[in-house]
Amino acid sequence: MRTFIYSVQTAYKSILRDKWINLLTILSISICLLIISAFVTITMNMDSLLNRWSKSFGLVVYLDDSLNSEAENTLKEFFQKDPDIIGVKYISKEDALEELRLVLGSNAEIIEGLKENPLPSSFELKLKSELLDSEFVKQKAAEITNMTGVEEVQYGEKWLSSLNTISRIMKLSATFLGTAIFIAIIFITYNTIKIFFYRRNDEIETLKLLGATRGFIRLPFLIEGLFIGIISGIIGSLALYGIQSFILIKGTEVLPAIRAMIITFPLEVYLSVPIAGAIMSFTGSLIAVGKIKY
Repeated sequence: MRTFIYSVQTAYKSILRDKWINLLTILSISICLLIISAFVTITMNMDSLLNRWSKSFGLVVYLDDSLNSEAENTLKEFFQKDPDIIGVKYISKEDALEELRLVLGSNAEIIEGLKENPLPSSFELKLKSELLDSEFVKQKAAEITNMTGVEEVQYGEKWLSSLNTISRIMKLSATFLGTAIFIAIIFITYNTIKIFFYRRNDEIETLKLLGATRGFIRLPFLIEGLFIGIISGIIGSLALYGIQSFILIKGTEVLPAIRAMIITFPLEVYLSVPIAGAIMSFTGSLIAVGKIKY
């Protein structure tokens, strides 16, 4: 216990003594953690947006005008039994025309002169959210299009494909960026601890003459790396919270819909940033003291 207390005190004194080097290291690691945290936040918001949008996503199946009510019921029963479909809504020609009137509002008079209803009956099909892959939906739409009595199937093909592509790119980018920043933080801490080690070379030689073990000499450097990581993580976490709060407050003044697009994180998420910083910096310190020969 005394060894640990001594190591903590030594690490604390070293941080204060070499404050400018430590400040530069802490700021560098804080920026790295902020970048990866911001990127992960954007990725999670993209996923959240995709999931929310998927709840209202569906296929619109337009029926042939010559189809009778019995054939329409047969199609409805078929869709209801399909395990990939969780919602089936029938919209008659009359309902479709009424919806169009509501959409047009004051301009609804342009359709009043129509002698007959030009709109077809249709089914709105809601797919399971886990099946909203662009290729699967495209294949499903093609299968339904080939059914007897189906005139056309429409869905947001380009929009769905774009969202899925963006989501995959963001996840791959976050993984790549996270790995790169992990290595960068380890490298920054590694070099900082090496500098501190050589600066305290005379002190270490004295400790060796007094019979200090390798563990006793190494522990203050490991704790110092841990302190640097935690402080950097706290700064990065506060910066992330500040940026997100600023966007929510100021962004909603310009674009109110932005509040619904951005998810807010619980306290545990912000606490994970200092923990991640501590792990990365500790790893760099561990490598540094392991590489140094003394």
